[in-house]
Amino acid sequence: MNRPAKRTGRRPGPNTTRALIEDTAREQFARLGYDRTSMRQIAIEAGVDPALVSHYFGSKLDLFLAVVELPIDPSELIDHVTSGEPDSAGVRLATVVLDILDDEVRRRPIVGMIRAATSEPEAARLVREFLTRNLVVPIAERLDADHADYRAGLVMSQTIGLTLARYIVGIEPLASHPRELVAADLGATLQRYLLGELSHPPIDQEGADHELAPRRVRHDLPARPADVGHPAP
Repeated sequence: MNRPAKRTGRRPGPNTTRALIEDTAREQFARLGYDRTSMRQIAIEAGVDPALVSHYFGSKLDLFLAVVELPIDPSELIDHVTSGEPDSAGVRLATVVLDILDDEVRRRPIVGMIRAATSEPEAARLVREFLTRNLVVPIAERLDADHADYRAGLVMSQTIGLTLARYIVGIEPLASHPRELVAADLGATLQRYLLGELSHPPIDQEGADHELAPRRVRHDLPARPADVGHPAP
């Protein structure tokens, strides 16, 4: 067995120690996932004092966010989805998503991010901001879609839900259904979310204030049935 030799001699400097912790954490998160990885185990594998891991990175979430590597360049995904005919943008996006998720190695950091987001509010915020600002909103804007932020939320709800159902929970028959068939069905929904007509799109803040003002006034008036049932003397 070719196990790494014990480190001897001069202790590594701060930069070397930090890089060593990062490399070890990256391997541990990829192999075990977010939930099963511990700061202590990372320290043991790296051959450093556990206190150093906390010193350099703070929490497990901070360490995870520092070392996680996404399986695709956002700019490449955006170009791929928006470069063809707009009518098939949803299928292209669904196909890329499923190609990544069906690859166990490429899937791990995404599943780790989702699991972290369900248990850590800060992780949820960071994941949300990254996905919306760097992926989905740019896709919607490149396709010249209105209400890009709202459409991005709809797309995220579908793709994150698929990840949970197919790859984390393993709901059948979705979990074992052929990838290309799932991509076709998912793509139809994503197409509507990206470019289709929205039944109830959100109103901008100025429009919302304008629309809601009369309703607030009406709520201040006495109820009409009371006036009818109790006429003034």
